[in-house]
Amino acid sequence: MNNFNLSTSPLAQLTLKGMREFVREPESLFWVLIFPILLAAGLGLAFRDSPTPILKVAAVTPGLADALRGEKLLEVQQLDAGQAQDALRMGRIVLVAEPGPDGAVSYRFDSSIADARTARMLADRAVQHAGGQADPVPAKDVLIAEPGSRYIDFLVPGLLGMNLMTSAMWGVGYTIVDTRRRRLIKRLIATPMPRSSYLLSFVLHMQLLMILEAAAILSFAVLVFHAPLRGSFADLGLVCVLTTLAFSALGLLIAARVQTIEAVSGLMNLVMMPMWIASGVFFSAQRFPDLLQPVIHYLPLTASIDALRANMLQGVGLAGIGPQLAILTVWVIASFLLALRMFRWR
Repeated sequence: MNNFNLSTSPLAQLTLKGMREFVREPESLFWVLIFPILLAAGLGLAFRDSPTPILKVAAVTPGLADALRGEKLLEVQQLDAGQAQDALRMGRIVLVAEPGPDGAVSYRFDSSIADARTARMLADRAVQHAGGQADPVPAKDVLIAEPGSRYIDFLVPGLLGMNLMTSAMWGVGYTIVDTRRRRLIKRLIATPMPRSSYLLSFVLHMQLLMILEAAAILSFAVLVFHAPLRGSFADLGLVCVLTTLAFSALGLLIAARVQTIEAVSGLMNLVMMPMWIASGVFFSAQRFPDLLQPVIHYLPLTASIDALRANMLQGVGLAGIGPQLAILTVWVIASFLLALRMFRWR
């Protein structure tokens, strides 16, 4: 029986070649390991837990100004009509309260701005209370800020899935086309190298990189933002492995016949861009119309992110994320089979 020899195995040497090329490219190290951490840090700080913002508004009359000052979440200025209009136009305030006909109050604001809509609600509540209205039902606010319910907790699985997609597709697609462009594939197949080993080496190479990527992103999120990891690490690892396989296969499929760097770059951006937007990386995919939901649901990045969030935030096991794993598996098999059938070796 022949023993496996790392130094002479074509698959092992091709995999090591891919790892060496990655390590020797500072740009690759930045985009794969450092950029997602910087992105998570920036968005985590921007949407960190903070006191409720105070909204700046203006009142045209002293009476309205006094009434609005009864709302502690409003910073009230008393301005004449012209000054108030200028301040609103320049964005220094979000709302102007002014007397209307028959004793009514008019609120001037831009309804497309969320803070302006909130200010309108708070201003009207203050005016009604100042006029003697009492709340028929007492109410109180219960503010939550526990790990698992914050934006950064929602964001981390999305960033992890997006980064695995980007690095797998670029790592496979770009490298294959660049090798074909330099006519190195032609030289490689002239050696006693099984063709399957060449393609399989990309899969193993990306799996090794996946371990580094996932460890870097998750370690940063846990240590800095105390992001929760409530599910099984084995299940989380399986989702990451299937995600990397799915997008490695897609990268292989895209690069199967492409001859130029410009073409493969355009095709990969064409495939990835809809998933960056629609698959729920930065906001819920449920924001899109119901007509698009079936398509979005079966995208590989959507399946990956949904499975990652279920595992990390809810502790859901394999049975709960079975549909997402099935979608990823179908993408792996279909993409690899098509790529192997279409692959151009010269």
